[in-house]
Amino acid sequence: MTFFLGIDGGGTGCRAAVADSSGRILGRGSSGPANVTSDLPTAGQNILAAARAALAEAVGPDAVEAELPRLVAGLGLAGANTISAGAFASLRLPFARIRVETDAISALRGALWGGDGIVAAVGTGSVFARQRNGEVRQIGGWGLVLGDEGSGAAIGRAILARALRAVDGFVPLTPLLQALIADHGDPAGIVTFAKSARPADFAALAPRVLESSDHAACAVMDCAIADVAAAVDLLQEGMRLPVVFIGGLGPVYARALADRWEIREPLGSSLDGALLLAREEA
Repeated sequence: MTFFLGIDGGGTGCRAAVADSSGRILGRGSSGPANVTSDLPTAGQNILAAARAALAEAVGPDAVEAELPRLVAGLGLAGANTISAGAFASLRLPFARIRVETDAISALRGALWGGDGIVAAVGTGSVFARQRNGEVRQIGGWGLVLGDEGSGAAIGRAILARALRAVDGFVPLTPLLQALIADHGDPAGIVTFAKSARPADFAALAPRVLESSDHAACAVMDCAIADVAAAVDLLQEGMRLPVVFIGGLGPVYARALADRWEIREPLGSSLDGALLLAREEA
């Protein structure tokens, strides 16, 4: 029997599912972050760990190593658009066949199946995709250094940057910004943190911004909402396509932009989309 593996790998965690040829899910697994831009070797380790856990549930722990090389895999991975095929091949994942797409494409396939629409995937990072008449277009997903607008990581980075701008006198030093500076000891502590922080570290600050009515938090969120709206508008190209918001911050933007477009619930998950990619690969 052929087993199909779906992988949904993002900046916060990696989910896996193993299904049979009828599409019935037999096992699930999870592991740590699998953003191939941020940390390719760790992403590979976590992809394999999640796959093993799902396969163990599907066929039993004793059969995992025998079945692993027979899996047909569909991988939807954050950052997949930023690395070369050769770099990904260096992971030497032991699956029989592999189809790799960005998490935006797997999310799009899972959320819309064959229908027209736009998917905004906003969590630790962000990426946007449109499906229309069977054609797919993706924008964003370039990583925190050069993109990821509206993401949790971008929000965390923005609030820390605003704290330093407040120290310089460009913007008011609000209670939230004062607290953030104190948490890091002093302004230099923020800089030290930022030097080694990964997207997930910045994203850990996002809930604090989202839950605050502080003027600085509101200013950061206004910019984030505008960035997400601009990305969706670009994909609309004057059309009125339905929009699906997914990811940890998806509900935040769905509420904020509810009067702008028709907002729909996803038909399925990014993991469902990854399994669909695996079946297509077979």
